[in-house]
Amino acid sequence: MCYDIKASTETQLKRAERKGDLAAVSEILERLIPLTDLPLFHVSGFTHPELLIYTNDSPYFPVVATWGLVPQWIKDNAHKQKIWNSTLNARGETIFEKPSFKQSANHKRCIIYVDGFYEYHHFNNKTYPFYIQRKDEQPMALAGLWNEWINPEHGGKMNTFSIVTTVGNTLMTKIHNNPKLKGPRMPLILKDELEEQWLQPIAKKTNQKALENLIKSYPDNQLKAHTVSKLRGKSYIGNVEEISEEVYYKELVF
Repeated sequence: MCYDIKASTETQLKRAERKGDLAAVSEILERLIPLTDLPLFHVSGFTHPELLIYTNDSPYFPVVATWGLVPQWIKDNAHKQKIWNSTLNARGETIFEKPSFKQSANHKRCIIYVDGFYEYHHFNNKTYPFYIQRKDEQPMALAGLWNEWINPEHGGKMNTFSIVTTVGNTLMTKIHNNPKLKGPRMPLILKDELEEQWLQPIAKKTNQKALENLIKSYPDNQLKAHTVSKLRGKSYIGNVEEISEEVYYKELVF
């Protein structure tokens, strides 16, 4: 699963900066960043924050989108509210089958750049949050699905997205040990050289198979993790930079 992330403004600009178009980067900073909730040192998907996503329609100039994919067949705002929390993540193994995701899996894929993500470890009936990031501390490119939902009630448009997940690697097996789940999960992190493949259109069944082959665990030897402050409850310090700093729990045997 991936419900909690860290996304700085600088990280969200990485793909646009990669193209070297300084005018475009300046436009993003001036026109789009004020429409987002950035910087997000910690945010839960259940609050449906606004982030930047890079889509197959616009691979280097992002759009502002709300976390929680709203399929095109959702008929009104009340219906949207009912489904919203269940589409924060999309299981990679079934994105071409599930009604909520299959249209986007075929036609509307995106990348969300984050600094890292948070996950809970269960120990002695308590939970301990971990922050997971790349060892080189470079931005993570998370595979996503998106949709431009048009509200039938008034015609208003809204970009929304879901983060694709896959089976957890060895590191996540150790961290993500929720006894209520069938097994560990993690976001689908794309290696740098595979980002473009995720955004490629699907022209035939062989292309879908190639895309399915991308849905695999990120190598655990390229990630690192540490415990952080509580992300819920009275001790939560909020969306501040220190939230991702290491905190030691003496009672935790890990």
